[in-house]
Amino acid sequence: MASAPAGIVLPAEYAYPVAAVTSTFYLLFWQALKVAGARKRAGIPYPQAYAEQSQVADNKAAYVFNCKQRAHQNTLELWPIVVGGTLIAGLRYPVVAASLCGTWVLSRIIYTIGYSTGDPKKRNLGGINYLNLLSAIGLLGSSTAAVVSLIRAL
Repeated sequence: MASAPAGIVLPAEYAYPVAAVTSTFYLLFWQALKVAGARKRAGIPYPQAYAEQSQVADNKAAYVFNCKQRAHQNTLELWPIVVGGTLIAGLRYPVVAASLCGTWVLSRIIYTIGYSTGDPKKRNLGGINYLNLLSAIGLLGSSTAAVVSLIRAL
């Protein structure tokens, strides 16, 4: 016996999570530009991911490059969770998902600006890492709740 195809109906507000996810592309592109500029100023050749300790000891620009590279890398480590969480949570809670993703992006901008000073302690200006973490946890929780809701609707 054949059954009707199942599908997910996207809420009208799903445009908000999609827009929020799109903002993450701009964040990553901006960070990549910061890293590329710092790499050039520090004279760190490709494919070297980070400046070596010996380079950092002789060159403050190499240390700043490492800080900018680390800010970008840390963002990339969290990005799949944020994007996936936003898109999944947005199926049931689009405004919440978009708000959490937008908050994460703004907190990552502040994090990157602070870290880019060359003083790693400034990456947590005003406790911004807590907001960053809470946003990611909120997306984990709301995406889990959305999945539970979808499964229960089967």
